[in-house]
Amino acid sequence: MALMPKRVNYRKAQKGKCRGISTRGDRLSFGEYGLKSLENGRVRANHIEACRVALVRKLRGAGKLWINVFPHKPVTKKPAETRMGKGKGDLDHWVVIVKRGRILFEISGVPEDFAKNLLRLIAFKLPVRTKFVTRHQVK
Repeated sequence: MALMPKRVNYRKAQKGKCRGISTRGDRLSFGEYGLKSLENGRVRANHIEACRVALVRKLRGAGKLWINVFPHKPVTKKPAETRMGKGKGDLDHWVVIVKRGRILFEISGVPEDFAKNLLRLIAFKLPVRTKFVTRHQVK
């Protein structure tokens, strides 16, 4: 199951920038524990899916999981060994632009040490540095 929008207004988007600090989605909304991004970057749909699969397997039905990011931005790529020009490449994958401070995943209904281990496990699968946060912490 690939994460991607059902439909978009424009098939191809410009690259844009990954600068600044997240002001929306920077606090825990649903769960007790979360994984917060410490740097800006792009997270691909397959990274999010790999994290989801790993979490669901480890949770084994216990606890609840929230994924707070969704890949809306299309990224194009030209075939290898293609000459310059001839237009923009075909759609390759979908990404979400993540700013630092953004909560990516939230978990509740499990003990803190177990949640810490789970989120540490999925942090390895992400291309941005992250930090474990709890609801009881102040920013």
